[in-house]
Amino acid sequence: MVGMRDVAKRAGVSLSTVSLVVNGTGYVSDDMRDRVRRAMSALHYVPNDLARNLSQNRANTVGIIVPTIRHPFFATLTASLQHVLAENGLQTLLCSTADAVNGEAEYVDMLRRRLMDGIVMGAHTEHAPDYWTSIHRPVVAFDRVLGEGIPSVGSDHVQGGRLIADLLIRTGARHVVVIGGPRNQFHEASGDEGTTFPTVRYHLALEAELAKAGVEYEYIGAGEVMDFAGYAGAVRSVFEREADYGSGRAVDAVVSSDIGAAMCVREAMARGVSVPDELQIVAYDGTYLTDLAGMTLTAVRQDFPAIAEQVANRMMGLIEGGTAAGAAGAAVDVTGRVGAADDKRSESVAIAGAADDGREPAIAGEAEHLIPVSLVTGATTRG
Repeated sequence: MVGMRDVAKRAGVSLSTVSLVVNGTGYVSDDMRDRVRRAMSALHYVPNDLARNLSQNRANTVGIIVPTIRHPFFATLTASLQHVLAENGLQTLLCSTADAVNGEAEYVDMLRRRLMDGIVMGAHTEHAPDYWTSIHRPVVAFDRVLGEGIPSVGSDHVQGGRLIADLLIRTGARHVVVIGGPRNQFHEASGDEGTTFPTVRYHLALEAELAKAGVEYEYIGAGEVMDFAGYAGAVRSVFEREADYGSGRAVDAVVSSDIGAAMCVREAMARGVSVPDELQIVAYDGTYLTDLAGMTLTAVRQDFPAIAEQVANRMMGLIEGGTAAGAAGAAVDVTGRVGAADDKRSESVAIAGAADDGREPAIAGEAEHLIPVSLVTGATTRG
């Protein structure tokens, strides 16, 4: 088996020089580095990552905990996180709590035993905040609040709710139904308004804006995030009670996740309900599913690359020895990054509900680092 001594002999350099090149530490001249790399290539030398990580007290691995990878949102988020972390030399271990009963506890145990360098927590937890703060190892939360001192990154859901409200009010909606998960199911930290689950803030903002405009609003709980059958049942219930879509009395707008919105489009098509003339449909997330629903969904799009970059910035800062509060680096510039270059749908980053709209920047249960969202107009809304 080829070792560093063989590489040193082939390159005509000292063993310590080979070690510096392999570990990427210390100063080595360009000539020396090239000689070592040519020798490594000629001998097909593969560095022992385990030994290198032990010497650096690093695993170069980050755990990502999400509720499920079967949901388009978490699949898209996980892919973005893996890409950005890999660019920073970090491998990822993925835990889907729906498929691993003790996954959260096992990953935290691995973190404590330094088999991982950090955890990105994107699933709901039953643990109190002091559980996470007592770990004293790098933890970054996505779209949830785990406790004081633990960085939390999320989309600006208040902005998202206001974007939807502005669109529906402008296009004459009279009766809006929102289909989503239980609003008061998750309480990662004590907070006002009945919940500390940040995503719910788009529901609250949407409800408040519609109420001010005199638009009827109704919320239907469809079950947990992976309960696709629950969402299908909730969608059917809306259509089954609203048989007369020409009367002007029926629900005329539905807001849901990409999955719920896509189900709503298919149900409308099956029942002969005209979208968007009789029923407007707005999705929230903006994953690949918005193009696969039978007609292009109007959607509030979360900026997955910017979210992943912000999470990675905080994680790298913590791993390198920064404090939770200061492990940020510069704020992520997401201007012009939302959406593909060839996307022919119209986009607007909200004027109504923008992140600098004067509201308090840190309220109970809100992520401390907010990423702007955008409204992508498709074929399921008017105007």
